[in-house]
Amino acid sequence: MEWFTAPEYWLSRLVFQRALAVVYLVAFLGAALQFRALIGERGMLPVPRFVARVPFRHAPSVFHLHYSDRFFALWSWTGCAVSAALVAGLDGYLPLWGGMVLWLVPWVLYLSIVNVGQTWYAFGWESLLLEVGFLAVFLGNDEVAPPVVVLFLLRWVLFRVEFGAGLIKLRGDACWRKLTCLDYHHETQPMPGPLSWFFHHLPKPLHRVEVAANHVTQLVVPVLLFAPQPVATAAASLMVLTQLWLVLSGNFSWLNWTTIVLALAAVEFPATPPRVPGPPLWYAIVVLAVAICLVVLGYRPARNMVSRQQVMNRSFDPLRLVNTYGAFGSVSRVRHEVVVEGTSDAVPREDADWREYEFRGKPGDPRRWPRQFAPYHLRLDWMMWFAALSPAYAGSWFTGLVERLLENDRDTLRLLRRSPFPADAPPRYVRARLYRYRYTTWRELRETGACWHRTHVREFLPPTRLEWSDQSR
Repeated sequence: MEWFTAPEYWLSRLVFQRALAVVYLVAFLGAALQFRALIGERGMLPVPRFVARVPFRHAPSVFHLHYSDRFFALWSWTGCAVSAALVAGLDGYLPLWGGMVLWLVPWVLYLSIVNVGQTWYAFGWESLLLEVGFLAVFLGNDEVAPPVVVLFLLRWVLFRVEFGAGLIKLRGDACWRKLTCLDYHHETQPMPGPLSWFFHHLPKPLHRVEVAANHVTQLVVPVLLFAPQPVATAAASLMVLTQLWLVLSGNFSWLNWTTIVLALAAVEFPATPPRVPGPPLWYAIVVLAVAICLVVLGYRPARNMVSRQQVMNRSFDPLRLVNTYGAFGSVSRVRHEVVVEGTSDAVPREDADWREYEFRGKPGDPRRWPRQFAPYHLRLDWMMWFAALSPAYAGSWFTGLVERLLENDRDTLRLLRRSPFPADAPPRYVRARLYRYRYTTWRELRETGACWHRTHVREFLPPTRLEWSDQSR
């Protein structure tokens, strides 16, 4: 069955699997550390409330059978442990079927989390990790050479990620066609990184080159993934370089890193493959059957990709086996931020002692320089960016956030960089205000040391207190 395997990709598989396991580890770690305030029993969008109204067939998850914060924590930390074992290469010490089962475990664990994560997990990279993670189950281990059909499907996913993103840009905001989007994007992206200020201040002609290069990388280069070697390796390597450029310019969770991992699977590394026996018949049958199912299911995302009504980041089945991807079909020209403040004063006048809550990643204090968090995902910070775009994005959870700040909820405060109130003295009132943020100029940076300049726009949420606050003090 020489046609079934590609021994020359054994090192590509090894690099791909270890790198994907690292992404899994980051994803599970974020779930374990953030879930209580977001989707826990007392969270802003509790899992028990969700599973009570959404049937299992629409969102398959173990948490339909049982939920408690302790069980969710165990589930997430188990995912961390299994991912760490995969990073260490435990699958290589197991028989072929055992290695496949071990790779299936994190997929099942993370699917259960994503399918009850609601707004907090409604990002394209969640489905991307699950789609890629499912394919990783069938790549095999050291007992067999990598199956050609699975390597092809991984390239097909990479093609859809890049080509779909390129099409959504051309069909979306006119600034992509005019090559001007990067005049704004580095400043208005969801969570800038430590170098984003410098990227924004690059000369505008270079921004035009960046956009044009992006179009080439996303609309031309992906086709070359299916060319013979070494062309496919060159195409994948160019994608890796482009994604590393994006890593330097902002915080996009593990989207860029998963795309890099996919590209590495298409690279033919110069190494002598070990001699392994041919694949067992049962393995070939399973892999081919799964591949046929995925090809059939892949019709809908492929049709979406070429449709004039193309949509981004949508799953086409509850198991998230096939999905559509894309990002920034439109680019904001102005950056708004929701600034949350509290006061201990009895009367919430404008001249009261309002103190600002500091978030970990999103812009707040104009003098605080952005930090690098990706591939770790700060879910609350990202959703605060969406809230600033429109209050409708925050309708389901923002009130819950304010209530928990008024209670000095420990789990919620752990999501923040700093609370201005001591643990035993919560604020009497909390309010939110909308500010216009822009990067400072070089001159302003030298004079003030601030990377941001902000101006007040309007009230986002008036001073709010708990109904029982007067009686409790």
